[in-house]
Amino acid sequence: MTRSLMRRYHFPVVSLVLVALTLIAFGDNLFTDVGQPSNHDPKFIVHGLLCGAWIILLFIHTTLVAAGNIRFHRKLGIAALVVAMGVTLSTIWVFVAVWKGWAAMDPEVKANRLLLPSYSVAVAIGYLQRRRPARHKRFIYAGTLFMLEPVLARVYDPLIVPLLRGMPTAQVDALFLPWMSATWLAFFASWLAYDWLTIRRLHAITIGALLWFGLMWAIAFGAPGPAWNTGAPPPPAKMTADSQVVKPFRAA
Repeated sequence: MTRSLMRRYHFPVVSLVLVALTLIAFGDNLFTDVGQPSNHDPKFIVHGLLCGAWIILLFIHTTLVAAGNIRFHRKLGIAALVVAMGVTLSTIWVFVAVWKGWAAMDPEVKANRLLLPSYSVAVAIGYLQRRRPARHKRFIYAGTLFMLEPVLARVYDPLIVPLLRGMPTAQVDALFLPWMSATWLAFFASWLAYDWLTIRRLHAITIGALLWFGLMWAIAFGAPGPAWNTGAPPPPAKMTADSQVVKPFRAA
């Protein structure tokens, strides 16, 4: 029973969670602060819409598969491919437009520079493996997990910071990295659990994706450049390439 439920509902539920996190993370752009500067910058608008469309399409596709509608899932696949190509091209556009040199980036930005291209490679392989469902869905999901940094970075303020009211700003900032790491790894952990409960082993693609994820972060932290100063007070609100939005001040 558990195996059947996990096989059918794991990816739809996880993708629904990703849709919810994305809407919360970028709620100011979409609903509460639509006049902010990033909403008037074409590269951020295009990139944000395409990344949001990818997350929504992931939910639609996983739901179609869970419902057994494989025919429509395959027909809709071309839309997902076009969006993935758009995400890749818009990522290049943003990266080139804001490039200030590898050495000037902190580890979070370096990791983002490595993981978003990793998304493109994983999705491309997933498309090539579309006739092999076990591989196809794992490469697509791996690529999606690789691109989560902007969502997880942005969702911290509206979702987590209100729960930390009364804490000094420095402590709130210091909790961000552990929270983001734990949340990101929780998606990988649920994927490992899915493998174990459905096929009684850990799939090579799942393990490979987790190892690649760890390697990208190891490179980001090991490369020369500024350290991640989580204890510093937040800077004035500004548009950033990695969140594609104006980040609000965190409550003291």
